[in-house]
Order: sequence, then C-alpha cells, then structure tokens
Amino acid sequence: MSRNLVETILGALVLAVAIGFLLWAYGRSTAGDPGGYQLRAKFERVDGLEVGGDVRISGIKVGKVLAQQLDPQTFRAEITFSVRNGIELPADSSAAIASTSLLGGKYLSLVPGGDDRILGNGGEITLTQSSINLEDLVGRYIFGQGGSQGSGQGAAPQPGA
Repeated sequence: MSRNLVETILGALVLAVAIGFLLWAYGRSTAGDPGGYQLRAKFERVDGLEVGGDVRISGIKVGKVLAQQLDPQTFRAEITFSVRNGIELPADSSAAIASTSLLGGKYLSLVPGGDDRILGNGGEITLTQSSINLEDLVGRYIFGQGGSQGSGQGAAPQPGA
C-alpha cells in the first residue's frame, strides 16, 4: 500500500515539473503575439514567408508575422504583422520579403522612411517588394542566355568573307 502511495506522489511530482517546464519554455519562446502594435502590407507574392516569421529592421528582430490572407478584390497577399512598442515607423516606410540565406526561410524586412507622420496601430505600409522566386530567376537566366545565342547557323559573318 505504501509503495503505491510513493509511486503516485512521485508520478505527480514528475508531472508537475514537466508542466512547469512547458510553461517556462512557452513564456521564454516567441510563440503567440509578442505584443506591440499591428500593421499591414500587401504583396504580389509572399513565397516562403510563414506565419510566425520574423519582422526585422536592419537585421534586428522587431516583430512577428501574425497572419496571411488573400485580398478577394485585388488577389494580392495581405500580411498582418506586429512591431514592438517604442519603434515608430514613418508613414513612407517600405517592406520587402527577404531571404535569410540562399536555401533558408524568408522574413519581412522593414526600411523606415523619412516622413513626419507615424504609422499607428492598424496602419498599412504601401511601398512593398514581393518575394523573389529563385527558380524563376534561374529559369530566366538559362532561357535568356539560350535565346540570345541563336542556333549557331549563320549567326556571325565568317572572317574574310
């Protein structure tokens, strides 16, 4: 009987420590809304940008991507993101989707403008640059080079002709 009681108490203690660790890890992580104020930006394409991705200014993380949705009228991708309190973005700021590395993920890069007006909660950044698709760039390079070379038949005059 006492052995079952000790096992039950020990199991409850292990469970309490596990729950405490999970709560501590969740509090230290960037899961959930990190606070701050929310902004929006619309892009032609957002390939590789995920909800929960970083929002950075000069490479420093200042926020997080909160949501992605498709605007049914314009068919543009609308990104909702947060920016940490204390960082005031001018109204003429721009947003671009940048790569963390050649094969890595994407993040939202903000470039502050010089306007005197400041974007508030719910504001929209209108100057945007969409995601660059690496496969499209490689395809353009390959087919652009192949098309400009010609077939090799009569493309250049022969010397002395």
